[in-house]
Amino acid sequence: QVRLVESGGALVQPGGSLRLSCLASEGIFSTHIMAWYRQATGKQRELVARIGVEGATRYTDSVEGRFTISRDKNTVFLQMNSLKPEDTAVYYCNADQYGAGVYIYWGQGTQVTVSS
Repeated sequence: QVRLVESGGALVQPGGSLRLSCLASEGIFSTHIMAWYRQATGKQRELVARIGVEGATRYTDSVEGRFTISRDKNTVFLQMNSLKPEDTAVYYCNADQYGAGVYIYWGQGTQVTVSS
């Protein structure tokens, strides 16, 4: 069983920065693609960023150049800079074994609110 625990969500002003953390079960980075998703009120959950087993990263267009996904030991990070009100959402950590879409795990989510 894979366990994912997010932290770091907060209220921040537009233009500010936040770093989200996802503490994962030990050893899963070698077999799981890790990702951050977000879901704004009334909208579908969307992929924000992902990092593959070999470390390759991918971002949705709206966060390219502002957000950075990384990992260290058992933690996946999402560094968010130049935050905008439209970044407001619940952010979820995700693990997908071998990227196959079969064994998928989610954290409980952490709220990010960008507002003045």
